[in-house]
Amino acid sequence: MTIYKAAVVGGGAMGAEIAQVISYSGLPVVLKEVNEELAQKALAKIRKIYQGRVDKGKMTPQDLESKMSLVSVTTRDEDIKDVDLVIEAVPEKLDLKIKIFQALDGVVGPEAIFATNTSALSVSALAAATKRPEKVVGVHFFYPAHVMKLIEIIPGLATSDQTVADAIAFCESLRKIPIRVNECAGFLVNRLLMPYLNEAAFCVEEGSADFKAVDKAMVDFGFPMGPFVLVDTIGLDICHDVVGVLMEEYGQRMTPARIWEAIYSKGRYGVKTGAGFYNYSGVEDKTVDQVLAKIQSQSSAKKAPFTVNRLLLAMINEAALCLQENVASAGDIDVAMLAGTGFPQAKGGLLRYADEIGLDVILKELEALYAIYGDRFFPAPLIKRMVKARFLGKKSKRGFLEHA
Repeated sequence: MTIYKAAVVGGGAMGAEIAQVISYSGLPVVLKEVNEELAQKALAKIRKIYQGRVDKGKMTPQDLESKMSLVSVTTRDEDIKDVDLVIEAVPEKLDLKIKIFQALDGVVGPEAIFATNTSALSVSALAAATKRPEKVVGVHFFYPAHVMKLIEIIPGLATSDQTVADAIAFCESLRKIPIRVNECAGFLVNRLLMPYLNEAAFCVEEGSADFKAVDKAMVDFGFPMGPFVLVDTIGLDICHDVVGVLMEEYGQRMTPARIWEAIYSKGRYGVKTGAGFYNYSGVEDKTVDQVLAKIQSQSSAKKAPFTVNRLLLAMINEAALCLQENVASAGDIDVAMLAGTGFPQAKGGLLRYADEIGLDVILKELEALYAIYGDRFFPAPLIKRMVKARFLGKKSKRGFLEHA
C-alpha cells in the first residue's frame, strides 16, 4: 500500500516534529489538535524547524514555504478522513490512545493504517480496541524526531505482514532507519536504555559519584550527552511513565532508584519545566542536593564504585535477554543503539563492544554485581550458555556477533 497522505494526532513536541518529517519527505500531512490554539502552536513549531534549516543555509525561504504548504492543521476528525496513515502522538495513556483510535475508526477509510508512537505501551491492546487490528502497528520515533534517524516498527499480535511492510516502506521514504522489533514492554531501545539510566541514578544515590561526574564519564566514553542530561532532555515525566510499564512487566530488576520519584514528585520534568536533575532557570537551586542528602541519610553506605562499565553492563545484560526472547537480532540491536541512543560509533555498537570486552569477563562482572545488588544484575541465561560454549566474543571469533 502506498501512503499518499498522512495525519498526525497530537501536536506536542513529538507530534509536531513527526508532521515536519513527513512534510519534508514531500507528503501532505494533516495535524489534528484538540483546539485551535494548540494547532497553531504546533504549526509554529514546524515552521521554526524549517526556519532553522534556512538559517543554516540548508534550504531557501522558498523551499520553506513549499514544505509548509504540505502541512495543514485541524481540530476536526472529518478533516483526516481521506488519509492513508494516521499516527497518534498523544501522551502515554493507554485509555487516551484507545479513545482516539476508536473515534477515528468510523471516520478514516477501512484500508488506512493506524500507527501509534507509543514508547512502551501494548500495541496489541490498542489494536484490540479497533475494528482493524490487522492495520494497527507501532511506529516509534525518537526525540527529536526531525534529527533522530531510528524508528522502531512494532507489530502487535494481530498486525498483518503487509501492514508491517507498508510501515517500513513509509519510514524509509522519510529517510529514516526502521528496525522491526517484536512486541514487548518498552520495545527495544527504552527497554535497554532504562537500566542504564537507572544504574546511573543508583551510583549517585550511593555516593559513588555525583551527577556531573557520571555525565562527564559517559560523554568521555563517547555518548553525545550523559544520562542525567539525557533524562532532562527527554523529560522525567516520560521516563517515569516508561519505568512504570517496565516495572509492571519485568518486576524487581526494573525497580527504579528512589531519586527518580523524589525529583518527579516535585514537578521537575527537565528542560521543558526549567528544572530536572539540573536547574535551567539560572537561579540558584539546592532542591536536588537536599533530596539527595535525605535519600543518602536513609541509605546504607556505597556498595560498589562507579564505573562506565557498571552502567553498560546493565544494558548489555538486558540486550542478551532481548536476544533470548527474539525481540530483535544482534545486528539490529547494535543499529538501534547507534541510531537511537547515540552509542559511540567508534565502539561499533553495544553488543560489538561486549564482544570486545569478552563475554567471560562480562559474566564474571555481572555475577559480582549480582552478589551485591541482586535481581537487576542477575546474568541473562544466554550469556551463561555462550560462555560455556566458549562463544566469548572477538577473542574466540564468535560471541553475540561473528568476527573474522
